[in-house]
Amino acid sequence: MELNVSSHCNSRITGIRISSSNLGFKTVFSDSRNVSWLGNVRFSKKLSESLCRRSRFTYNSGFKSRIFSSADSILNTENNDSSPVEDKGNVFPVYNTTPPNRELRTPHSGYHFDGSTRKFFEGWYFKVSIPERRQSFCFMYSVENPAFRNKLSTKDQVLYGPRFTGVGAQILGADDKYICQFSEESQYFWGSRHELTLGNTFTAGKASPPPNREVPPQEFRDRVSEGFQVSPLWHQGFIHDDGRSSYVKTVKTARWEYSTRPVYGWGDVGSKQKATAGWLAAFPVFEPHWQVCMAGGLSTGWIEWDGELFEFENAPSYSEKNWGGAFPRKWFWVQSNVFQGAEGEVALTAAGGLRELPGLNSFENAALIGVHYGGKFYEFVPWNGVVNWEIAPWGYWHISAENGTHKVELEATTKDPGTPLRAPTLESGLAPACKDTCFGDLRLQIWERRYDGSKGKIVLDVTSNMAALETGGGPWYNTWKGKTSSPEIVNRALNVPVDVEGILGVVPFLKPPGL
Repeated sequence: MELNVSSHCNSRITGIRISSSNLGFKTVFSDSRNVSWLGNVRFSKKLSESLCRRSRFTYNSGFKSRIFSSADSILNTENNDSSPVEDKGNVFPVYNTTPPNRELRTPHSGYHFDGSTRKFFEGWYFKVSIPERRQSFCFMYSVENPAFRNKLSTKDQVLYGPRFTGVGAQILGADDKYICQFSEESQYFWGSRHELTLGNTFTAGKASPPPNREVPPQEFRDRVSEGFQVSPLWHQGFIHDDGRSSYVKTVKTARWEYSTRPVYGWGDVGSKQKATAGWLAAFPVFEPHWQVCMAGGLSTGWIEWDGELFEFENAPSYSEKNWGGAFPRKWFWVQSNVFQGAEGEVALTAAGGLRELPGLNSFENAALIGVHYGGKFYEFVPWNGVVNWEIAPWGYWHISAENGTHKVELEATTKDPGTPLRAPTLESGLAPACKDTCFGDLRLQIWERRYDGSKGKIVLDVTSNMAALETGGGPWYNTWKGKTSSPEIVNRALNVPVDVEGILGVVPFLKPPGL
């Protein structure tokens, strides 16, 4: 597809507009309003200038695109609770407070720390993809042993044993460059008990004290010089690299503000959302636990990455979290919500790991595949079928599964060398433990399952060149071939339709934190 931009070179060019329906999403609103919403992805001034130096720009992504000026900017200010945000360019994200009992909220959205001194971590992952530039930004936050809000004293180590404390903020950004800021203290970290809102102050601003809850954007800027806050609908922060990552390409600073409109949680649109790991995740067994909080959303705002400004409107976004004693012994992960070849919205998450069984001194293979497409959730988990995989130490991921009604298969590859990322570990605290890229090539297929178990009618056949891929833990001596092997008693228990959140919600003080 060719775009003639010569007629715009004497005017202000701010980016390229693309339809959100061609990003792998067809915008869906939970209140069923008939809304026309164009998805835009806007770039830095550098890209605009480079476009003007050429009389014709060729783009073959398959997206419907056109050049637009700042007069085309679309602002959504219909919510009376909205607040103005910082003007960084031509995109103006609108802040809205997180409403109670919001639609698409998943179980386990809240902060799971129960106040005890047991070894504990919680980690969060938020990703925004910019398809027009084939770039992604992955924000990762973690807190370790928050019962000890300051560094462990000698007395604490004697009483409770050695452990690591602190709060970390990592970003894997454009061109797989990296930034990390870490503090051994967590006294200024906060998280909501039952909602996906959290934040931390590394360095306080002039208007002290640091916040301990979600605050409007300007108040956050006044009270936080370095730190972050994030909710299901809003994300902002500023961090600087602390020099601990000499083995990767780093940037010095990152600043961001963007709003998010959730499209998918973890379940069918219009239905009660599910716990990713089943209802047993409400209890501190089979750790670590995992929850996809938003399988797909549309984000609008900007990210300033080492001085370069990335602006976007209705860019595909994603969020998930982990919590428990420590990460699995070994794991793999695949995720994408940018696809070609789909007529509707598509979001994929697949993962597996080797995790310890409590009290049995043994490990189990656990894995799942979840696909959202056309408002429907296709779930492939050990308690409704079998998941098989073949994962190389790096460069190749093949995962297949089936349940009673469908079969699924995905294959992903990458030639990108990957970037080492940190994860909370028992042995070393927040340390390099996995390798990631957002430049994976992936094919995803789903079929109806015939009565004899063979493949029937094709439901979905799509590709992506922006898949996020990961391998972690170890050892990874060679290709890992495996299949799910959960104990039968666990599978039977998970097949029982228990609404833990509904049951415990009747007596609020019995509801565990995080649920």
